[in-house]
Amino acid sequence: MKRIQLLFALLILATSASTSFAEVKLPKLLSDGMVLQREVQIPVWGWADSNEKVIVSFNGKTYKTKTSQQGTWRVSLPEMKAGGPYTLRVSGAKNTLEVKDILVGDVWLCAGQSNMVHQMDIHDVTYAEEIASANHPEIRHFKIPTATSIAGPKDDLPGGNWGKAVLEEVRPFSAVAYFFAKKIYEKYRVPIGLINASVGGTPIEAWTPEEGFKTFPDVIKIIAENKDTAFVNSQMGNRPPGNPTPPKPSDKGLTGEKPWYATDFSPKNWRPINIPGYWEDQGVKDLNGVVWYRREIDLPASMAGKEARVFLGRIVDADELYINGQKVGNTTYQYPQRRYRVPAGVLQTGKNVFVVRVTNTAGKGGFVPDKPYCVFTGKDTVDLKGYWQYKVGEVFAPFNFQAMPRPNSNEPRARRINPQNEPASLHNAMVAPYTQFPLKGILWYQGESNAGRPELYESYLHALIDGWREVFQRPEIPFIYAQLPNFMEVSYLPSESNWAALRESQRKALSIPNTAMTVNIDLGEWNDIHPDNKKDVGERMALAALKLAYGEDIVHSGPLYKGHQIEGAKVIISFSNVGGGLVSSDGGELSEFAIAGADKKFVWANAKIEGDKVIVWSEQIPNPKYVRYAWADNPDNPNLCNKEGLPASPFQIE
Repeated sequence: MKRIQLLFALLILATSASTSFAEVKLPKLLSDGMVLQREVQIPVWGWADSNEKVIVSFNGKTYKTKTSQQGTWRVSLPEMKAGGPYTLRVSGAKNTLEVKDILVGDVWLCAGQSNMVHQMDIHDVTYAEEIASANHPEIRHFKIPTATSIAGPKDDLPGGNWGKAVLEEVRPFSAVAYFFAKKIYEKYRVPIGLINASVGGTPIEAWTPEEGFKTFPDVIKIIAENKDTAFVNSQMGNRPPGNPTPPKPSDKGLTGEKPWYATDFSPKNWRPINIPGYWEDQGVKDLNGVVWYRREIDLPASMAGKEARVFLGRIVDADELYINGQKVGNTTYQYPQRRYRVPAGVLQTGKNVFVVRVTNTAGKGGFVPDKPYCVFTGKDTVDLKGYWQYKVGEVFAPFNFQAMPRPNSNEPRARRINPQNEPASLHNAMVAPYTQFPLKGILWYQGESNAGRPELYESYLHALIDGWREVFQRPEIPFIYAQLPNFMEVSYLPSESNWAALRESQRKALSIPNTAMTVNIDLGEWNDIHPDNKKDVGERMALAALKLAYGEDIVHSGPLYKGHQIEGAKVIISFSNVGGGLVSSDGGELSEFAIAGADKKFVWANAKIEGDKVIVWSEQIPNPKYVRYAWADNPDNPNLCNKEGLPASPFQIE
C-alpha cells in the first residue's frame, strides 16, 4: 500500500512540474524609470511559458494576449503624448510585474566608441558646475553593459538600468548625450530617454547588423563563419596556448632587496628628467620598457591626512602611482586621463615620496605635455611639474617582425577572432535586443578605430545606417553623426592624413537621406584622443536634431562643400549651409587651403571670400586640379565658418 501511495505522489509531482508556468518576464530595457517614445504605437513584449495568458495594464487600459509556442508575447499600446509618470503592470499565471516611474517623450539611441562612452564623471573638473547643478529628472539614461555575440542577435540585454540627470546621478551619463539631451529638453520640456550603446576602441563593422552588409560578400562570409561553432572553436584552437603561470617579474624596481617605491629605499645613480615630457626627447634613446620616476614633494600641514586627488595628465602607456609607499592608482593603457583619489591618511606634512612606474611597449614613452599635473585637497594645490629622478627598471627586447611565425603555405591562414571587433558582434548583443523599441533618432560618434582604412568608411556608414533603418523598421529615421575632431601634432605643411581622409568619407556620407553631420575640427586636443570639450559636441548634435528630427528652420551646420568651377588658375568653390554668410572665425585671412596640379604636390594657397563663395589660387599652380581645406590630422588654424559660428567641414576637391 505504501509503495502505491509513493508512486501516486511521484506521479502528481511529475504532472505538476510538466504543467507549471514559467514566470512572466520583461526585457531589461523595460524597467523602472524608462522613457517611451511619444506619438507612436508602443510595443510591450516579454517571455513566459508557452500558451500562457498575459495581461498588461497601462494608463487605465488593459490588454490581453497569449504567448506563442516559443514563449514570447507582445502587445501594442496606443500612441500617447509626452507625459507621465505612469506604471506598467504585467501579469502571468504565477507572478505580476510592476514597472514604475515611466515617462513618455523622445528616445534617442546614442552609439559609438569611447568619445560617446565618456561619462560626465570622467570630465568632472571641466563640468563640475554642470554636475553640481544637474536637476533634470525627466532626462533619463540607460547605459548598456558591454557584451558581444558573434553567433547572432540576442533576445535581451545582460543588464542595465535607467538613471536620472539629477546631481551625482548624472555622473554615469555619456557627456555628449547629456549635453545633447539638455539642449533639446530646455527647448521643448519633453522627457528625453538616452539609450547609450557604446564601447571604446571598437570599429563600425561591429555595430553594423548583418542586414547592412548585403553588398559586402567578404563580410557576410565572416558572419556566416562566426555562426558555425565548430569553425570558431577550430580557429581558437589555432592560437598558441596561453601560459597559465605568469612570468616572474624582471623589473629591477620590483626584484631588488627593496622595491623602488618603498619609503626606506635609497635611490642611487638616478638621473634627472622633466615631467611632463617623453623620455625619448630627454636623452633616452629608443627605449621600450619600464621607467621609474621618483620625487620628494613638500606638502603643507593643511593637506596632511586629508583625502586628496592627484592629476597626472596622460601617460604612455601604463602606470602605477605610489605615494609614501602606498599604491594609490594605476591605469593599463595610454588614453585615459590620470585622476587618482588619495585615501585619507596617506599624505603627511613636509616630505612625501611620489613614485610613478611607467611601462611603454612602442613609440615614445612618458608624460604627455599640456595636461594638468598636481596634487590637491580643497583649496590647497601643489604643482607636480618639474624635474624628477628616473631609473630604468627593465628594457624590453626589440620586437622582431621577421621572427613572427608564418602559417604553412599549404594550409588556410588562421583568422584571429576578437569578438568585440567581429562584424555585427556588438549590434547583436547591445542593439538587436530592442529593435522593436521605438526611437526618435540615432546619434553616432565613432571613427577613430577605422582611421587605418579611411577610404572604406563612407561605404561602412551606408551599411550601418541602412542596416539599422531596416532592423528598426524606420527607413527614414534621423541619423546624426559627429565628424572626427582635430588630433595629434599640428601640421604646418600640406601633408597626407588618414584622419583627414576619414573626415572626407564622413562628409561624403551626407548623401544618405535624412542624415546630418556635426563638424568638430575646432573641438579636439592635439594630445588627447578624448578631448574634454564634450558640451559643444553634444550641443551641435542637438542643433542638427532640431533641424532634422524636429523640423526647426535653423542653421544647423557649418559650411559644406557643394561645388566648384575653374577660371584659369582660380578655383571658385560654393557651399551649402552658409547661414548668414561666410566669414573668417578670427577676422584674419582664410588659412588651411592647399592647391595642387596634376602631380598632386600640394602647396599652401591664397583664399578669399566673395559672397557665398571662396576663391582659391596660387601663383605656383597655373593649372589647378586639386584643392584641400583643413586636410591634416590637426590643422593649424581652420578659420572658415558661417556667421552663426559653425565651422566649415574639411574637404577635398578632386
